[in-house]
Amino acid sequence: MTQTSEPAGAAAAATVAEVMLRMVCALFVAACVGLFAGQTLAQSADGPVQTDGQIEVGAEAVRDGEILSRIRNLLAEIDGYNGVTVSVSEGVVRVTGQVIDNAAQERLTQIINRVTGVVAIENETEISGTLEERLAPAWERIASRTRNLLANVPIFLVAMTAFLVVAAGGWVLISKIGIWSRLAPNAFIADVYRAVARVLFVLVGLVLALDILNATALIGAVLGAAGVVGLALGFAVRDTVENFIASILLSLRQPFRPNDFVDIGGDQGTVARLTSRATILISPEGNHIRIPNATVFKGRIVNFTRDPRRRFGFDLGVDADADLAAALSTAVTALEAQPFVLKEPEVGAWISEVGDSNVILTFTGWVDQTDVNFAKARGEAIRATKIALETAGFGLPEPIYRVRLDGGAAPAVPEGPPAPPTRAQKTAPTELPVAADPSRAEPEIAEAAEREREREGLDGGENLLDDQQKAE
Repeated sequence: MTQTSEPAGAAAAATVAEVMLRMVCALFVAACVGLFAGQTLAQSADGPVQTDGQIEVGAEAVRDGEILSRIRNLLAEIDGYNGVTVSVSEGVVRVTGQVIDNAAQERLTQIINRVTGVVAIENETEISGTLEERLAPAWERIASRTRNLLANVPIFLVAMTAFLVVAAGGWVLISKIGIWSRLAPNAFIADVYRAVARVLFVLVGLVLALDILNATALIGAVLGAAGVVGLALGFAVRDTVENFIASILLSLRQPFRPNDFVDIGGDQGTVARLTSRATILISPEGNHIRIPNATVFKGRIVNFTRDPRRRFGFDLGVDADADLAAALSTAVTALEAQPFVLKEPEVGAWISEVGDSNVILTFTGWVDQTDVNFAKARGEAIRATKIALETAGFGLPEPIYRVRLDGGAAPAVPEGPPAPPTRAQKTAPTELPVAADPSRAEPEIAEAAEREREREGLDGGENLLDDQQKAE
């Protein structure tokens, strides 16, 4: 038989590696010593273990020698029982010696219990206290697994290569093709489609790699673990996920457009942009309002700009003894004469209520918000109506209060009808200032919204609102 010797350097390296591995194992065992505190290394059964089989007598009973021979042959084929001594007397098996651990001790009892003819078992073996003997099985298992790992390295590399090719190739392919922009109604939904497609390619690559490794049984475990992790993350970032889903739905439904004047849950402002997290409004005072998309989607949205025609309304009080029909006619004529008041729908007027000292008249009219400023148009309509009523001789009385003084002399009451209240001398109406002209536009808020859309802020300047997409 020819023997070859390894170089001295390789042998020394192997010896050093083995020594280091044994030292690591020794440290691990030393760290676990506290787990076995209070227990003795020499452990034995408290009493004989009775078997479940029937006790045979006479010629049918199995001889002790046959039982002993059978047990010794079995233990000789199993590692870890070289230091065990077995004796049999009248079917009672007595075992002494040392085993590696408690599991080996229990397994020894189970093996003997299955031998025919055994009546009882006295397992008096002890757990070996030699560190080297206890580390030997662990070292053998580590070495065996290392050999298996090295043997499977090629197939593992092939599986990893297949995973990378499918996942990376799908990622690049999805980034290059532009079909997503044609399928999606806007860029945000197109990005969502791309993200979903990339995840699918990664999952396909993972399944292919596991199939190459013949470990497809792990797919269920991986998907189950991913589901549990996803559920936990979903609860942890519930608000973020809710806002993201609301962003998708809002981008699809488009409940408002840029520069629309809206009321969302009591916050009024001009729409600047819709991001993947929040809706940005610019208030009439120029303030920046950021509302989470989940609140926007679930809340009450009033869009004042969707229909360019908008109705205004106001109340005026006239004398209780005045001709109310004539007052209504005068006011309606004044409103219809205003150039910013639309002919269709028509101007409305009615008596709302009778007050303590006057009668309240209500007037309404419609304006086109694309041509005039709504607030200024309403104010000019009130001014024109008031001037028309006063010019026609209708009084707009202030509240009248009667004061009664008890305990004093009654004031003298003049004879005859009461004198009519004196009115201030009427003068020609002053020309309307330019600042109050309803046709004068105020682009400041729209410009602020445009600056907000161009700003690279927290959301990277994204805007999910698309004028080309159909609104709800």
